[in-house]
Amino acid sequence: MDKHLKEHIAYLLCVNIDRIQSVSGGDISEAYLLETETERFFCKINHGKNGYELFKAEKLGLEAIAQSKTIGVPKILLCESLEKGGFLVMDYIEPKRPTETDFELLGHQLAALHHHTTQNEFGFSTDNFIGNLIQSNSNHMQWGEFYVQERLMPQLQLAKETGKLNDGEIPTEDKLLQSCQNLFPNAKPSLLHGDLWSGNYLISQNGTPYLIDPAVYYGHHEVDLAMTRLFGGFGPSFYSAYQEHFRPVGHENERNDLYQLYYLLVHLNLFESSYKASVTQILQRYFK
Repeated sequence: MDKHLKEHIAYLLCVNIDRIQSVSGGDISEAYLLETETERFFCKINHGKNGYELFKAEKLGLEAIAQSKTIGVPKILLCESLEKGGFLVMDYIEPKRPTETDFELLGHQLAALHHHTTQNEFGFSTDNFIGNLIQSNSNHMQWGEFYVQERLMPQLQLAKETGKLNDGEIPTEDKLLQSCQNLFPNAKPSLLHGDLWSGNYLISQNGTPYLIDPAVYYGHHEVDLAMTRLFGGFGPSFYSAYQEHFRPVGHENERNDLYQLYYLLVHLNLFESSYKASVTQILQRYFK
């Protein structure tokens, strides 16, 4: 970390920073543990052109989850711009390896978050990011329309523009809408984390679950569940606890595929073409 930035953060927090340690904090930002004599803070720095916008969106998402009073998030202390990019400082949560009891509590609290609704439309008050890709959150009354127009179509179009998918591999918007509307239930908008893989939750030393790095919006609650299953990292008691709060309505397996499609497209666009086979398999299964 730059010396001047360290001094600036210390001034804003009114502390003396004694130690700085580089830690894991994601793929797109630098991350540091800042230690004083009595306190510890987590700091992320991003020097990209959208760095400050990324952190403002993350702050807004964490605040939305905090306002639901259903599950823990780290408290945001600073969110500031830099000459290039920005930085974010929050409370540091000391994590531990989850037990099945911890997973059970995480499942109950995530379900409580998904029961939290403050609007009748699907979307969010602002656009935000999934990774470092813009995630559009324009409001829609119909879930199928939101999911196709704000989630699938932008990622499919980006994949086409970058040569990762060709015209023949991309369904029409009408075909996407028809298939999704046939499988989607009459859902109510639930507050979603939006990017819930195993790296985006923490269990503190006292067993309290915390969510981090959200990409929030109001959507169908099964989207978060589909993401948890895509890469694993959630214990059986998490799912059994969660399912106590939502009855199955049919076509869960099919929707799981369709919701994972969005995240697979995001990974295709962000990373390597190794995700293409999974993407095309789902496209051919449901939209041909």
